[in-house]
Amino acid sequence: MQDREALGGTAARDLALDCIEAGIEAGDPERAIAESVSLDGDRLTIGETSYDLASYADVVVFGGGNAGGRMASAIEGVLGKRISRGVVVTDAPEETDRIEVLPGDHPVPSERGVESTRRMLELADDAADDTLALVLVSGGGSALMPAPAEGITLSALQEVTEALLASGAEIGEINAVRKHCSAFKGGGLARRAAPGTVVSLIVSDVIGNDLSTIASGPTAPDATTFEEAKEVLSRYGIDPPEAIASRLERGAEGEVAETPDAEDPVFDRVDNHVIADGFSALEAVRDLASERGSEPLILSSSVRGEAREAAKTHVAIAEEVQRTGNPLAAPAVVCSGGETTVTLRGDGTGGPNQEFALAAAIELRGREGIALTAVDTDGIDGATDAAGAVVDGESVSDPETARAALAENDVYPYLEERDSLIETGATGTNVNDLRVLVIANPEGSR
Repeated sequence: MQDREALGGTAARDLALDCIEAGIEAGDPERAIAESVSLDGDRLTIGETSYDLASYADVVVFGGGNAGGRMASAIEGVLGKRISRGVVVTDAPEETDRIEVLPGDHPVPSERGVESTRRMLELADDAADDTLALVLVSGGGSALMPAPAEGITLSALQEVTEALLASGAEIGEINAVRKHCSAFKGGGLARRAAPGTVVSLIVSDVIGNDLSTIASGPTAPDATTFEEAKEVLSRYGIDPPEAIASRLERGAEGEVAETPDAEDPVFDRVDNHVIADGFSALEAVRDLASERGSEPLILSSSVRGEAREAAKTHVAIAEEVQRTGNPLAAPAVVCSGGETTVTLRGDGTGGPNQEFALAAAIELRGREGIALTAVDTDGIDGATDAAGAVVDGESVSDPETARAALAENDVYPYLEERDSLIETGATGTNVNDLRVLVIANPEGSR
């Protein structure tokens, strides 16, 4: 965490920042792979499932996402020369020996991401009946691994992605559209790697670990349809480029093959293993809080909705804890995960976690003994270089200016001027948003 000294300064803020660091470290894919994957002779064990490597002529690695580089490095550490080759796409590269780690961009797909994903799919097309395809999947994969379907350009994908991100649509809705504009998503990679055996290791950034939503489900069945993708665009008033509108219309009329659903035989040889998720981060926060003498409470790993509204609820809970000791007594740490959204009405700079933090700071104004941190665990909140922010009762002295920043979706400059932005750089993981409230006793001391 950059400039940690400026961000702290009180016991509550320091503990909140320590909790955030612990949560991000818990989502470390190297740690998750070390705990979930082992090799004993020819026997590869993932969770409770074993695979006999002697049964396969090749072990090939595919995939990507924010954690793709670290996952590639970690799986090489387990399998070494047993890996024949591989391609992983990420925005946080790592040094590897047998797996090509290629570049992509997040949160808006890029041309280099298209080229990298094309290389991966070409490799997947070579999979045979005796190929073991290990697929490394993590959050951010939807943008990092674009593979426009036939007739769709990257610029068309970028346009509709930006419109969906600005609309306040939830990630499942966004991905319903992405899947039906892609040759990779919505089970597309599993289809391309058939008839090989496909085994996915997944670091989840999705509420409830819905396999079809994490990185748009490249190895998972897709229950959404072309018709539903059309409805998402209509619901948010988005007029897509003609190529996308045409594809969705033709798909809805049965002229384009649907993404594979759970009944598709391609999934007979597919296993998906979630090895880390948002709850992993929350458990780490809970454990650290307890070690530091605070009562911990995991509020929820599934918080969603408009960021500034969710912030008010979190502050209300902190106030209740401090004032009445309900639902637990101070000193306490309340944490939550999930993914909030922002409906853009202005044209400023910021992200969901920064808006969450500033909205909370307005509510906390003048209140002692409460500090809040809110970050995206991949280190990128919105399209900024900040992961999120830390605030307390002294962060806002000019509420009207703060409210104006929220109204214009321009919270980044406001928080930057007050040394509140948390900058981690790319963390090499992504287990969704993480929020921590530290609540001192009613006198404000710890």
